[in-house]
Amino acid sequence: MNITRLAGIILVAAGCLGLVYGGFSYTRETTGVQLGPIALKVEEKESVNVPLIVSGGAVVLGVFLLAFKRK
Repeated sequence: MNITRLAGIILVAAGCLGLVYGGFSYTRETTGVQLGPIALKVEEKESVNVPLIVSGGAVVLGVFLLAFKRK
């Protein structure tokens, strides 16, 4: 399997995940206040939205890489 085919498969998979889920979220932990050995931790939930045009473009580019390989 060459690198072009692998990149095409990864782009199609990532594009499909972006179309299905529309984004992802993660939790970031920061230290709010620290007084000596006592620390107050704050967890913030961050959300990242993936635009539909980016997901669709990834699918199209991945299919293009898979369909039109160089000889």
